[in-house]
Amino acid sequence: MKTKIFNKIPALAIIVLLALSFNSCQKDTGFIDFSGVGNVVDMPQSGAAFFSADAITASGIDTLKFAVELSSPNTLSTPLSVIVGVDNTIIPTYNAANPAIVYNPFPSNAYTFPDVTVTIPAGQRVVYLTCVVNKAVLNPALSYMLPISIKSAPGVTISGNFGVHYYHVIGNDFAGSYSWDFTRVPAAGNFVGHTTTIYPVSPTQFEVAGGYYTGTIRYECTFTKNSDGTYSNFQVFINTDDATNILNANGISISIPASIVFPGYSPTTHYTFLQATTGLFTFQYQVFNGSSYRLNTDKYYH
Repeated sequence: MKTKIFNKIPALAIIVLLALSFNSCQKDTGFIDFSGVGNVVDMPQSGAAFFSADAITASGIDTLKFAVELSSPNTLSTPLSVIVGVDNTIIPTYNAANPAIVYNPFPSNAYTFPDVTVTIPAGQRVVYLTCVVNKAVLNPALSYMLPISIKSAPGVTISGNFGVHYYHVIGNDFAGSYSWDFTRVPAAGNFVGHTTTIYPVSPTQFEVAGGYYTGTIRYECTFTKNSDGTYSNFQVFINTDDATNILNANGISISIPASIVFPGYSPTTHYTFLQATTGLFTFQYQVFNGSSYRLNTDKYYH
């Protein structure tokens, strides 16, 4: 079982941001007056800005741990009761604003998290909660969302930006844990039988780290899912941000683009899931570091 823990944003940082927004039209006096900020309750590292971080990528059972926090100039002299729970009414609104992927509510047997009243004790700011999810009961071809929100916090303001964790699963058949072999020519850092994770980008695209440059360069792989349940038209390329910000920024260029080097691979062939996950995902590309070439091959398999 994997536990996902998100480090909370320091309360002072949130207070500063709030104070700046409230005082943006006031004359700069050289200091921030916290007295006008008010009391805000939030869930650090949540909201739309952290949507990607709320992806549930572990297979099977996963335990999510998150914080509920009072962000204010001072702690309270009395306990603060906060109701937190799953709010599926958020999903249709999110889907309408972001139509590229349609999310379904988590079925009730896929998670354990009833509405809960938590208490932030007087003089304190943070309490922690956990939610257990079970991806094994989900349809891997569908995308699901488990929006956990602050539903009530009498006497304080609920944050508009950090009030919802958009926990979600993207329906991509190939997401999950894989065995991983890496070979570089000339040899350096080669290994066999490591473990890595293929992460979903969309229902028909995933990304996975390669072994070159200490595992910081990601492959992106797109494919077509056919009506007969097979897969075709697999295409692989190096993540453009990694190519620019890591390789090019360090004087390294891609001399041969990434490709699938599985023997006999054809984009028009219809491959079964088993064929894809037991050898087809063998990716390769070559780089030039300014003085020599490096041929990198990564194989992902079950």
